[in-house]
Amino acid sequence: MASSSSICPQALFHLSTKPQKPNSFKVSNFMRPNIFPGNKQKAKWIINSIGQEDHLDVIPVQSGDIIDQQDVMMMMNMSQESSDTELMTSQVGGFSSSSSEGQLSFEGFSSGGGGGGVCGDVIESEDTLLIDRIINGTIVLTAGSFAITKLLTIDHDYWQGWTIFEILRYAPQHNWIAYEEALKTNPVLAKMVISGVVYSVGDWIAQCFEGKPLFEFDRTRMFRSGLVGFTLHGSLSHYYYEFCETLIPFTDWWVVPAKVVFDQTAWSAIWNSIYFVVLGFLRFENPVNIFKEWKATFIPMLTAGWKLWPFAHLITYGVIPVEQRLLWVDCVELIWVTILSTYSNEKSEARLSEESIEASSTSTSPKE
Repeated sequence: MASSSSICPQALFHLSTKPQKPNSFKVSNFMRPNIFPGNKQKAKWIINSIGQEDHLDVIPVQSGDIIDQQDVMMMMNMSQESSDTELMTSQVGGFSSSSSEGQLSFEGFSSGGGGGGVCGDVIESEDTLLIDRIINGTIVLTAGSFAITKLLTIDHDYWQGWTIFEILRYAPQHNWIAYEEALKTNPVLAKMVISGVVYSVGDWIAQCFEGKPLFEFDRTRMFRSGLVGFTLHGSLSHYYYEFCETLIPFTDWWVVPAKVVFDQTAWSAIWNSIYFVVLGFLRFENPVNIFKEWKATFIPMLTAGWKLWPFAHLITYGVIPVEQRLLWVDCVELIWVTILSTYSNEKSEARLSEESIEASSTSTSPKE
């Protein structure tokens, strides 16, 4: 009698090959009485399995022993259950069985685990953006409130008995008087403060024109621009206008056009270069890259100024007194700094973006 442990279920049924239906085998044969009762040898099932997986022969032999019949039925049921289990396992997505290791690998869930990381990065980015908006809004509201308060409270020592209308009426006049007093006592510092404010606001306007929302500006970039305006533009412009009056001390009709030409050639080239180079060093960039970007933007910046400043400087050198020229120039600078800051930062940002893309492509490229 064949033992159940000596028969491999995979030899009976295989997933890739449909088992052949036994010929001349019927369940009723189990219950059929023994035709030859004199034969004492029991009829058995002879199962011949060939070593190839795509061939299977099952030869039925009649047996009158009820124990053998039950053993055969038990092995058939076990083989069928094993085949169904393997088929179900192969159809479940995301699982793969390893017969050599006897383990299940959850490959289908790898993307789900990665999705959690991406979702976390998105949430963290949104939180950071919200914090930046709050900080930027606080800076803008604080600076604006301080400036408006200083302008409106210029006469706070004399407010007793004044109406709101009188306060608003005399505030512009008395602020102008206070500005003139500051120009007499400390002209360089007064002009430095004005230039620092103008260059900060001008860079903010430039970022808004570049597509950034109102309260999502780059604080570091705005601070750099304001620092250059405070430390360099205010002081250098003060001495430049005095030097220009000493260089051309005439009052003839040609003096104003001559000063405009000198301003838009020599002085514009010098100041644009100073602004561009100093901003590059404040960004901690390589001097070679700074020189390349300056060389690429020198002529475009100079010619862009010719579309604005010649008309403004007709008023600067023809109407405005020397001490008041920087204030007028700084008012126009709100437009010019927008252009200047855009030229200065777009090259650097484009180069940094290209370097980031190259680094990303290099890290993701397959290694040979």
